[in-house]
Amino acid sequence: MVRAMAILLLCQLVGTILQQATGLPVPGPVIGLVLLLGVLVWRGGPSESMAATAQGILKYLGLLFVPAGVGFITELQELRANAIAIAIAIVVSTLLCLAVTGLLMQWLLRGERSESRGDADAA
Repeated sequence: MVRAMAILLLCQLVGTILQQATGLPVPGPVIGLVLLLGVLVWRGGPSESMAATAQGILKYLGLLFVPAGVGFITELQELRANAIAIAIAIVVSTLLCLAVTGLLMQWLLRGERSESRGDADAA
């Protein structure tokens, strides 16, 4: 468990260092998560200790929402002042996300259909 936790924290540290060094507008822990994903894909999945450690952390995932909830409450006045802009941003980003997801799905399905036709032609 200690080794798995060290790997998780090391990926987060490397991600933070990369973010600070490059100035990317992505949080360091997110970069670390992508690095961890790359390592797991390269290794063929998580080890048993990594999976057990991740399951242990996931049990307490709800506690991570406490700071966000406190931050939300402390910023209620700011949120009220910008409620219209926030609502518009949520609606626009949701519609944009749905459109991009739909277009990507159509593109992927089109590629899958042409692949299956190519297989049928070859047979």
